[in-house]
Amino acid sequence: MFDLPVVVIGAGPQGLAAAAHLLERGLEPLVLEAGSGPASAVAQWGHVRLFSEWPELVDKAGARLLEPTGWKAPTAGYPTAADWVGRYLAPLADALGERVWYDARVTGVSRKGRDRLVDARRGEQPFVVHVTDRAGTELRVEARAVIDASGTWRTPSPAGADGLPALGEHANADLVAYGIPDSAAPHRHAGKHTVVVGAGDSSLNAVIELDRIAREHPGTRITWVLRRGTVAGTFGGGAADQLPQRGALGIRAREAVDAGRVGVVTGFRTESIERVGDQAVVVAEDGRKLDPADVVVVLTGFRPDLSFLSELRLDLDLTLQAPRAIAAEIDPNIHSCGSVQATGAKDLAHPQEPNLYLVGMKSYGRAPTFLALTGYEQVRSVVAMLAGDAEAAERVDLVLPDTGVCGGSGLYDDTDGASAVGCCTPAAPQLLTIARAPIQL
Repeated sequence: MFDLPVVVIGAGPQGLAAAAHLLERGLEPLVLEAGSGPASAVAQWGHVRLFSEWPELVDKAGARLLEPTGWKAPTAGYPTAADWVGRYLAPLADALGERVWYDARVTGVSRKGRDRLVDARRGEQPFVVHVTDRAGTELRVEARAVIDASGTWRTPSPAGADGLPALGEHANADLVAYGIPDSAAPHRHAGKHTVVVGAGDSSLNAVIELDRIAREHPGTRITWVLRRGTVAGTFGGGAADQLPQRGALGIRAREAVDAGRVGVVTGFRTESIERVGDQAVVVAEDGRKLDPADVVVVLTGFRPDLSFLSELRLDLDLTLQAPRAIAAEIDPNIHSCGSVQATGAKDLAHPQEPNLYLVGMKSYGRAPTFLALTGYEQVRSVVAMLAGDAEAAERVDLVLPDTGVCGGSGLYDDTDGASAVGCCTPAAPQLLTIARAPIQL
C-alpha cells in the first residue's frame, strides 16, 4: 500500500500546498481537480480583493517548490483572487505538472473491498477513489491516504431561513445568483433592483460593489435583507479592526446605507421566492413581501459536500459538519470574531478511517471563519503525520495577531442582539486568535 499515491481532492490553495508538502516528504501526491484549471473555485470570485497580504497567502512548501523555477514571491499588497491565482496558485500547479489532473470530479471515496458496514481489517485497506472525467469516463484510483481539500464553494447555502431552498428558489434560478456582483460587469444590475440576502463579509462586498454600480447608473436600487432583528454588528469593527481591508468594508457599506443608497430590511426570514413576470418577489415567513427584484443575490454562507464520502465513517460534529475535535472552537453561535486553536492532524483525524483528512474550508463545515494561514498549517501537520513525523505533526507552527475586534454576540445571533457571548476571553496555551487572513467568498 505504501507505493500508492496520496490523493488530494481539490487544486485550490490548501490542496496545492498539501501536494508541495507531500513532495518534500518523499510522498507522491495525485491532485484531483473538478475544474478545468488550477484553483478554479477561487478564479470564480477573481474580482474580490482579499483581506490578507501577500506573505500570508503563500505556503512555505509551495514557495520552496517554486523558487528553483525563478519564481519570486510577492512581498506586499492585498491581491485580488485573480492575482492570487495568476501569480502564485497557477505557477504552483504548473510546477506539480502531471501530478494534477483537471476535469477530474471525485464521485466517491471508500475502502477497497469494504463498504461502510464492514469492520474487518478496515483500516488496513487502501482507499478507492472514483473519478469521472470531462468525457464521462469513470476511473478508479487506489490511494494510501486521502486529503480532502475540495472546499465548499460549489455548495452555497440557500436563501431559505430554515436552511433549505426557499420555495421557488430552484424554479426561478435564472433570477437568483450566489456570488458577489462585479461592478466592472454591471449589466445585470445597472438600472435595476437587486435584493441581497445575507449578513457576512460576502454581503458587505456585494453591497459595496452594487453601490458602485448605483452611483454610476441612475435607477439602480439595492435592498439588503438581514435575518437578525437589528443592524448592530453587521458592519464589523470599522476603524478599530486591525485588519484594515476588512474594517474598510464595513465602513463603506455603512456609508452606503446611511446615505440612503441601500435599503435595509431586518428580521426578515425568507420563505419563498415568487415569480412576477421577469422579476422575483422575496417573501418572508411572516408574510412580508419585498418589491419585485430583477436579481436576488443569495450570500448566506457555504456548506461541505459530504455526498461522495458517504461510504466512509466520518467523525463530524452534528451541528457544523466539521471534525468533532475542532467544532466547539469555530462555532459561529459562540464566536463573532473567532478565537480558535491551530488545527493539526490530531484534530482533523477520523478515528475509524485512518489516513483520511478533511482540510481547508471544508474542515470548518458550515462555520465561516476560515483562514488561509490556518489551512496551510493544517496541511503541514497532516503531511507530517502521514510521513511518520509525529513530533512535527503535533507542533504548532502558526502565530497570528489579534484582530482587536469582538462582537457582543455570536455571528448567528439573529434576534435583537441582546445576548452577550464573548469570544476573546483568555484561553489555554496554544490558543490562537483568528486574524489576518479571512478569505472572502
